[in-house]
Amino acid sequence: MAGTAGIHHITSFIRTPQLNVDFYSRTLGLRLLKKSINFDAPEIYHLYYGNEAGRPGTALTFFPSKDARRGIVGGGQAGCTTLAVPANALAFWEERLASQRVACRRARRFDETYLRFADPDGLQLELVEREAGAPSKWPLGEIPFDKAIKGLGGAMLYSADPDGTQRTLQRILGLERVGREGGWVRYRTAGDPGNFIDLNALPMPWGDRGAGTVHHIAWRARNDEELRKCRERVVDHGFEATAIINRQRYNAFYYREQGGLLFEVATDAPGIVVNEPFEMHAKAPQLPSWSVVHREFIEDNLLPVKDRVLEEEKR
Repeated sequence: MAGTAGIHHITSFIRTPQLNVDFYSRTLGLRLLKKSINFDAPEIYHLYYGNEAGRPGTALTFFPSKDARRGIVGGGQAGCTTLAVPANALAFWEERLASQRVACRRARRFDETYLRFADPDGLQLELVEREAGAPSKWPLGEIPFDKAIKGLGGAMLYSADPDGTQRTLQRILGLERVGREGGWVRYRTAGDPGNFIDLNALPMPWGDRGAGTVHHIAWRARNDEELRKCRERVVDHGFEATAIINRQRYNAFYYREQGGLLFEVATDAPGIVVNEPFEMHAKAPQLPSWSVVHREFIEDNLLPVKDRVLEEEKR
């Protein structure tokens, strides 16, 4: 069967949208692609970051809620998000994070060195050097092209039933098992550059969702036909799956696998940025067509957010 080409995006819970924008656009140098709303909860934002074009495999998205309680990282979650940087870039990032007063440490896993740190809400992140993957073309003055984050390098999945999650990764998503080290089992996706997924080998206590935790991890389907076939496999393996939903930026469905992880499968097209000038996100939030008539009410319930990087660029 055709395996997923890799991670489409990863979506997490946070508290304060302005702190989030400042950290991911200014400190990490990602582009704020879209300032929209959560389709299922229009009283909160849905913030999108990625490379200059928002290509699948580069996107991080966030649901901010100022009243969110702090979550507990554990089983049933993507416990750490891996971001890929070019070769020989870790030393630059170690110095940059220190200059921004972001605590970080080095760690080794599967013969790779990772730089581990957390965002302002405690979300666990890591940087790793990878040769594969297109370089960033988003010019942020303090971060040179040869050091800039290229996109998602993978994730660490925390499962309450790792044997069950392994079956899902192999039989439904088509990932290839490539190794085991200590308490981790490594999988690789089929696409180029692909992603490495590290899964705990022994059951992990359940986490509790909230600010600083991942809501879901989305996998790529190249087109609607591949999406439909993947949903059929999910149902054939005994899982309950949502209907295929038009999310305007892609079509997708959701299901929760036996280890507790919420998975989404999403099409590459039409894309997060579709015929929209980048400057649009600096103005009013971009709303889905069905909610435009409620814009005044929706905006009254959203905290103001400015992309300071974009404002500086336009001077």
